[in-house]
Amino acid sequence: MPPRPAPAPVAAPASPAAVPSAPASTAIVHPVPPAGLDPVKWGRVDPDGTVYLRTDDGERAIGSWQAGAPDEGLAHFARRFDDLLTEAELLAARLSAGGSEPKHALNSARQLRDGLADAAVLGDIAGLAKFLDALVVQAEDAVNGARTAREASRTQAIARKEELAEEAERLANETTQWKHAGDRFKAILEEWRTIRGIDRKTDEQLWKRFSRARDAFNRRRGSHFADLDRQRATARTRKEELVVEAESLSESTDWGATAARYKQLMVDWKAAGRAQKDADDALWQRFRSAQEAFFTHRSAVFSERDAEFAGNAARKEQLLTEAEQIDTSNPDAARATLRSIHDRWEAAGKVPRERIRELEDRLRAVEDRIRNDLESRWRRADPEVDARVAQFRDRVQQYETQAAKARAAGDTRRAEQAEGQAEQWREWLATAEKAVQR
Repeated sequence: MPPRPAPAPVAAPASPAAVPSAPASTAIVHPVPPAGLDPVKWGRVDPDGTVYLRTDDGERAIGSWQAGAPDEGLAHFARRFDDLLTEAELLAARLSAGGSEPKHALNSARQLRDGLADAAVLGDIAGLAKFLDALVVQAEDAVNGARTAREASRTQAIARKEELAEEAERLANETTQWKHAGDRFKAILEEWRTIRGIDRKTDEQLWKRFSRARDAFNRRRGSHFADLDRQRATARTRKEELVVEAESLSESTDWGATAARYKQLMVDWKAAGRAQKDADDALWQRFRSAQEAFFTHRSAVFSERDAEFAGNAARKEQLLTEAEQIDTSNPDAARATLRSIHDRWEAAGKVPRERIRELEDRLRAVEDRIRNDLESRWRRADPEVDARVAQFRDRVQQYETQAAKARAAGDTRRAEQAEGQAEQWREWLATAEKAVQR
């Protein structure tokens, strides 16, 4: 029989965090050799066929061999020892891996150990006895561990049901989210049914807590919806009053006051709460129709003003088209054209509110493009940078003087235009000065 290595330790499978398991025993490493490698070492066969086992305490007869040569008899009894050794090794491996019920493993280990003294086998009986003693201790530890794990599992199961009962009690006493809480009670009940391992008395006490909480929630929810029905009836009455007033205002021409009143009516409508859905929807349609009639009428009156603003916007669009086509090859002409466009832009007047930003952004983009083009051309084509800087500085001073005179004369519009032109020249001056520095 070929030699067999001792079984390697096998890790116990991980247990879920919710259910603690017994700790896996460590595999026992033993020096017990297989007897089949050298049966003669462990015994002998007398001429009369009696088979003797050698032990530390001397020889003892274990059986008789009459079926063949003595060597065959020794090999036979050695194989029987190796069978016991294999059984012990497999038992140790399963116990270490957690694949065997600890109590069953303990009983098997004890039976092997207790029967070893009378076993008709040849081999290292003393070594196997020590191995089985260690295996019994290992199995006892596993049994104790399993008992501890069961207690821990029971404790954890009780703790979890207590948590669920406490949650149910909080929902019963505090929540106003009725649908969510109702769904949560169903989920708690489903989880409750999956939790096992609690003694009957404790389980019944916890169930009573959960059941009382669920009943209290159902009573409170029923009372809430009864109150809600009463509130909806009150809301319907209030909204009918608001609808009557809204309809009476639908043909008013006092635009400001009526618009403000409709705004307040909307606030009152929201504060009234909800009636039954069908009644609430019908009342809302009446309220909205009256409101829309008023604002449609007001919009028609304002259309003439809007048309004027639209015309102003059209003129500004034409100015933008003109500005976008300015040729910057002649800087002076380009700047003059841009100033003319600025003057006409201010004279064009107001535009619709929703167009203001769009138009202003387009004009600003044109100004930025022209300024960048002029700066680029100036940097590329004008070698007399210092003279140009002096020219820009003079123009800044010129416009600042004009602005000061206009303000002194009370002409705010011309003063602002001159200040704007001075600011533009000041930017060009700053650019030119940077070029000089470079």
